[in-house]
Amino acid sequence: MNKLDYIAIDFETANQYRYSACQIGLVRFIDGKESDSLTQLIQPPVLYFVPEWIEEIHHITVDDVKDKPKFPQVWNEMVMPFINKSPGLPLLAHNGNLFDMNVIRGCCDYYNMKYPDLDYFDSLVIAKATWPKLESHKLTELGKLFGIEYKAHDALEDSRTCGIVIKKAAETWGVNSVDEIIRLCKTKMGSFYEKKEPSLFDF
Repeated sequence: MNKLDYIAIDFETANQYRYSACQIGLVRFIDGKESDSLTQLIQPPVLYFVPEWIEEIHHITVDDVKDKPKFPQVWNEMVMPFINKSPGLPLLAHNGNLFDMNVIRGCCDYYNMKYPDLDYFDSLVIAKATWPKLESHKLTELGKLFGIEYKAHDALEDSRTCGIVIKKAAETWGVNSVDEIIRLCKTKMGSFYEKKEPSLFDF
């Protein structure tokens, strides 16, 4: 990508299984600026939520999602049309290599869907390479560093913050394209069809 164009994505899950997506958020960034966004609650295939996650993390409950569409409908009727408005843009997620992209894989596996033909990169990797002296590269800590006020563990707000972090990284490196950031951070684009990283959510 020779521009600072990407779609930040984030998921919340109901429980430890990677197919249990219960919320998705996407924010499109064009030239490093927010263009448009999408968020949707998702009904997981099994309506079990880890109680501590409801109370301490995302605050999403069974009542919130029991009447919401399931992943295939959300992905096919909402997410892909949103993504396809700007074909070729990579997805971006914070710790996406280990979490968000494996949620997509897990949901696709569960519902016997094809993986999307999309590239992606990880803002956590970029942040570690850009600001190596920081004690923490968690999204919440990066948000504090850059004065971003947001509601953590809301999929839309996490996506937006993740996208802003990449803009800040580009400014730090003095570049204005995704390709240049990836090259300088000595990382690469991921693909859903390559061998994936092991996930904490693999059971």
